Amino acid sequence: MIADGGLATELEARGNDLSDDLRSARLLADAPEEIIAAHAAFFRAGAQVATTASYQASFDGFAARGIDRSQSALLMRRSVELARAARTALGVDGRWVAASIGPYGAALANGEEYRGRYGLSVGALAAWHRPRMEVILEAEPDVLAVETVPDIDEAEAVVGLVREFGVPAWLSYTIDGMTTRAGQPLADAFAVAAGVPEIVAVGVNCCAPGDVLAAVTVAAEVTGKPVVVYPNSGEVWDGPRRIWTGTSSWDAHLVPQWVAAGARIVGGCCRVRPSDVTRIAAAVAQPF
Repeated sequence: MIADGGLATELEARGNDLSDDLRSARLLADAPEEIIAAHAAFFRAGAQVATTASYQASFDGFAARGIDRSQSALLMRRSVELARAARTALGVDGRWVAASIGPYGAALANGEEYRGRYGLSVGALAAWHRPRMEVILEAEPDVLAVETVPDIDEAEAVVGLVREFGVPAWLSYTIDGMTTRAGQPLADAFAVAAGVPEIVAVGVNCCAPGDVLAAVTVAAEVTGKPVVVYPNSGEVWDGPRRIWTGTSSWDAHLVPQWVAAGARIVGGCCRVRPSDVTRIAAAVAQPF
């Protein structure tokens, strides 16, 4: 299955300013038609999964912009509705809408999701995630994309909620080499989901393309589940300056190796455009 690419990247390419703390979630209120257009661009490129614009969406973040709780809930539900609207407009009803459940660090808007270890307990993290997950689930997405998780504590918190709610989800870590961003071994990280049937896939996202292959192997061996992978371009996010630095190492020729190792959902994250998704689809279609 082919996932989409970097939604925020595509929104910026369309001329939208995402420099405030809400980033793409701001457009849920200010320019929802832009989000529909970005989802449609990825669907046209061959994506079979649209990941919603709820990654940075949180009650705390919306409140900081003066948006009350009821309106915040409406905007979170809207994220699912917009992806569904793009799907309907293009007549591709068989494709998935994956509701993004970004990490606590995404709401901090300073790059903390690439470090983790926020100083919060598993219980505190679960309490923070619970209300927005409940609201997003009211919109009935096809699956939850629990993504860019930087450490095991947050994974335990969100996986516990997924199990409680009884909904399908994938769990995807952001990694650095063979560890989570917080420095924990990947085998330990993936073990969090091993015995949880509601977690339908495990994997990695928003990491360097070169780190994917070894992670796929570990994820498949530890959990026996399908693996989801959607790395970024290989550039590095500078949180304080809010810019991407370095050089892209994105290469669609890596995709057949990931699939051979167990990847079953393949896409891209930040800095990956619709044209790259088309290359992913072509690479998946090739014999390997």
